[in-house]
Amino acid sequence: MPDGMNPTPSGTLLAFDFGTRRIGIAVGSTFSGTARPLATIDDEKNETRFAAIAALLAEWQPAALVVGLPCNDDGTPHELTALCRRFANRLKGRFNLPTLLVDERYTSAAASSALDEAGIHGRKQKPLIDQYAAQQILQAYFDEPSAGIYA
Repeated sequence: MPDGMNPTPSGTLLAFDFGTRRIGIAVGSTFSGTARPLATIDDEKNETRFAAIAALLAEWQPAALVVGLPCNDDGTPHELTALCRRFANRLKGRFNLPTLLVDERYTSAAASSALDEAGIHGRKQKPLIDQYAAQQILQAYFDEPSAGIYA
């Protein structure tokens, strides 16, 4: 939660929907309070993933990073919870940017609904679903900044 030691970031933010196979990325601005899908990194190699992330950071110059934290419906840790925390800590350590964790429950379902509304259905959603989930994560943070916890 942002406090005196960690003020709420302002400016451009990048959000990540971490997965063991793919990482979805969204971009948004605290000034407009809106997020949009940006990219999907479809590679399991950390070296490739972090190189792609470094390129996006160089391009967008974000003030902070937001990482979705998966939990079960009842709020208990999910099988990916620890991996997402580790990913957030690696981002923070490697890029020296404030990194926040945001509950990502239901973001994949919301992303799928958004794609359905855009006329993208079934298997055609696969290459886009992660970046749309990242958009949902970032939008959730914009809608409720106090829900973000620093990694």
